[in-house]
Amino acid sequence: MRQILRRCAVVLTCSTLLTSVLSTGAATAAPEKDQVQEFMDRTVAAGVPGVFAVTRDGDRRWRGSSGVGDVRTEREPWTGGRFRIGSVSKTFTGALVLQLAGEGEFGLDDTIQEHLPGLLPYDEPITIRQLLQHTSGLPRDLPPEHTWESAEEIDTERFASFTPREVVKLSASQPLRFRPGTDWAYSNTGFAVLGLLVEEVTETSLKRALRHRILWPLGLHDTWLPGDFPFLPLAATRGYEQLYAPERGLTDVTTYNYSRFFGIGNVVSSAQDVNHFFRALLGGKLLHPDMLAQMKRTVPAPGPNGEETGLRYGLGLMEFDLGRICPGAEPVRGHGGDLPGFGTWSWHDERGTKQVTTAINKNLSAGPQAKGMHQLAAFAEFCRVPTPPTTLTTAPVAPLPSLGPVPAIP
Repeated sequence: MRQILRRCAVVLTCSTLLTSVLSTGAATAAPEKDQVQEFMDRTVAAGVPGVFAVTRDGDRRWRGSSGVGDVRTEREPWTGGRFRIGSVSKTFTGALVLQLAGEGEFGLDDTIQEHLPGLLPYDEPITIRQLLQHTSGLPRDLPPEHTWESAEEIDTERFASFTPREVVKLSASQPLRFRPGTDWAYSNTGFAVLGLLVEEVTETSLKRALRHRILWPLGLHDTWLPGDFPFLPLAATRGYEQLYAPERGLTDVTTYNYSRFFGIGNVVSSAQDVNHFFRALLGGKLLHPDMLAQMKRTVPAPGPNGEETGLRYGLGLMEFDLGRICPGAEPVRGHGGDLPGFGTWSWHDERGTKQVTTAINKNLSAGPQAKGMHQLAAFAEFCRVPTPPTTLTTAPVAPLPSLGPVPAIP
């Protein structure tokens, strides 16, 4: 069945257009929250129902939103509520793996075949480090017959359920994309394998391991791993997509079974919990110092055509060269997340003392203008962002997909 392709970007990489537009303005001046708010307002003006952000700078905290969190009731987004953080979940999975490595359960350069024999059908040895760093060559995602092949299927397949081993078995029925360790390509499959590694070593479920090792010690009461439970209680906002003709309005995709993203993008959290997690992680409270240093050690993350992007990838952790937007600005670390109805950015300084987590509630069908303004809202926490043109006609991202091929949206 022929797929209708349009790739959804999770990894921010500013295009030549956006970089050239912004590089002429002033930068590194102390940012004001009015600019974060301005770019959130412009995100809504570009067609997203709602957006919210939670920031922290030392002991100073700020919350803001724009638009609506529920198009039916017209309530504002709840900045303290829960939402689906998508591939920001990868940093949680990565932290669990690095905790276990720091405890001597395995070495990062051990092969996954040593610890999960028979799980993968490939003869080539694949290391745990390569899985964390997206240099394993594993297939990106489930094969075409198990991915969304039309916009309508995003709606009708919302209750499809997959076991973790089924996700890996189906994904690994496809050939390697390159010899492990010789290239970089974003792979959801690799993080599903890492989730199974955590379960094998801890002799418990990924959900319980996450709860006992990270969530309870940090007091992250809004964060949990729903498995195949599709509902989203205490939601910060409903999630929407334009899946049908415009006259049919937006489709509510809040209720969804994301078991297909085991270890990949299935965590539910709140913005304040995500900030707390990254503050503890980058501040050295979750990992042995050597493991944290290795997590921060990055390789280039090129765009789909090999182009330089300003993005680098560590072990479950992104690093972005903010100097591409604000000359002289320090790099930021964190992760992005894309799911139907929810697009997330979570960025932090070197030690997690200056932070922002922000989300929009219309994602796959949001255009380049909305996505670009949302990205700038996050960056405005760290520097005074030069104002871009009123209309962005080119997407300010180079697609490094988290979801695999997704259908064209009306």
